[in-house]
Amino acid sequence: MDYRDKVFISVAENLSFSKAADELFISQPAITKHIKELERKLNITLFDRKGNKIYLTEAGKLTYSHLKKVEQQYRELEFEIGRINDTFLGELKVGASSTISQYLLPKAMASFHKRYPQIELYLTNGNSFEMEQLLLKNEIDMALVENGSSQSSIKYLPFMNDELIVVTGSDSIYAKQKNISLADFQEIPLVLREKGSGTLDVIKKALQNNGVSIEHLNTLIHLGSTEAIKNFLKDFDGIAVLSDKAVTTEIYLNQLVQLSVKGFDIPRHLRFALHQGQPTHLVELFMNHLLQYNF
Repeated sequence: MDYRDKVFISVAENLSFSKAADELFISQPAITKHIKELERKLNITLFDRKGNKIYLTEAGKLTYSHLKKVEQQYRELEFEIGRINDTFLGELKVGASSTISQYLLPKAMASFHKRYPQIELYLTNGNSFEMEQLLLKNEIDMALVENGSSQSSIKYLPFMNDELIVVTGSDSIYAKQKNISLADFQEIPLVLREKGSGTLDVIKKALQNNGVSIEHLNTLIHLGSTEAIKNFLKDFDGIAVLSDKAVTTEIYLNQLVQLSVKGFDIPRHLRFALHQGQPTHLVELFMNHLLQYNF
């Protein structure tokens, strides 16, 4: 792949010449030179410049779309050559929702790296909606999400089962109750994840199945990560709904207490989110590793 193409992709994804220069470890004038050369070669303008900001032109968007496909083909080539030589090579960009990236993937990725040390792994995390958007923009090769959405441009495959549970701080006034009713659940002060979170999406649907609107809960605050919620619970007389995989240690150490809500269980399915069509060999290799890993 021509180096000018790589420079263009970096500028297009950052919408900044200076950020692209930092990312590629070259000077900003060199970035400008490469973009001008590519524009002359294609006889088109790739970027509109408005003040201090740049934007892709329609031709720029088209060029980006095609060059991302070329980039993927080169990575496929590296992988296939690595397979022939029995040394797997390539680069894999994975996106994962917060719960998956923090509590499931690190050890599994370390195991994958130990087995395939020549494959470069990159992990981006955020909420499930954000990861789906990165996938649609071709900024990652695959995602692992925890929401129940279904976008037609994305193919979803099962990863593993999970369960959301109700927890409270061990010093909370609710810690000794152990069992609460669904009516209690609606009244007790509650902290939830932010909009776009897969966890919040699953909670909404579970409540709807029980004839309850999430707007009827006594939600005091929305926080942007599971870790933030766990820390918040330490000094909060209230409850939260979190993945059981995210609170195993805290429950064992009696920092958090699980509360059972009568007749209200929240199972969920964690999923792979992929581009439509046949996954690349590298994506398949990583998926198979995760499916066989003993979490």
